[in-house]
Order: sequence, then structure tokens, then C-alpha cells
Amino acid sequence: MNIYKLQYDNKEQADADFLDKGVMQIVEAEGEQHTVYAEATQAVVDLGKIIETEGTYDPDGHVITPPVYYDGVFYDIMTTQHIDFGTHAITPTDCVHGFAGYSIDANGDNVQPE
Repeated sequence: MNIYKLQYDNKEQADADFLDKGVMQIVEAEGEQHTVYAEATQAVVDLGKIIETEGTYDPDGHVITPPVYYDGVFYDIMTTQHIDFGTHAITPTDCVHGFAGYSIDANGDNVQPE
């Protein structure tokens, strides 16, 4: 299995790259187009924005210091294909989640489950 951790400027850029690289595909059903996983794609996790520094809040939940976010939006992809994501591929550690049986830090080609 291949697991990729990715960073893009925005969702539109990610969506276009996923179509271009064959992670997703457009199919037509009953006259409507739908974007679906390509055959080799096992999962696409849209992590959205990730907090770099937690915000602080008063006891009533009002913001004292707003959170600071990393630039861009983040995705995890699980696929049976090797895909070169170029500069969008990142290699973080201490990640937020894993994929069914794979380490939370699993990243790259030919990753084995724990």
C-alpha cells in the first residue's frame, strides 16, 4: 500500500491534481457527472486546515488569542498505485490519525501495516 501526506494551497488545486494524477475520476451516471475514487484509490482524507498554534479562550469560550494555522490545506491518500505528487508531498511525524492497521506516521511507497 502507498500512503501519501499532501499539502496544497487550496481545495481547488488539490481536486485538479487528484484528477490529473488519477486519484479521482469523473464518471457519468444518469446524465450527471460525479467525482469518485479511481480503481486504485483506497481512501482520500481531507484534513482541511491544520492548527500550528492552539488559540486561547476565556471561560466563556471567547477568543483571547486566535489559533494560528499552517498555510494551505492537507490530505492523506491511500492507494495501490505509486504516484509522484512532487512538491505537494510532505513527510510529517506525530500525525493525527492512521489508516486501518497502518501507523499514524505511515508515509510513502510500499508501506506495511503494523
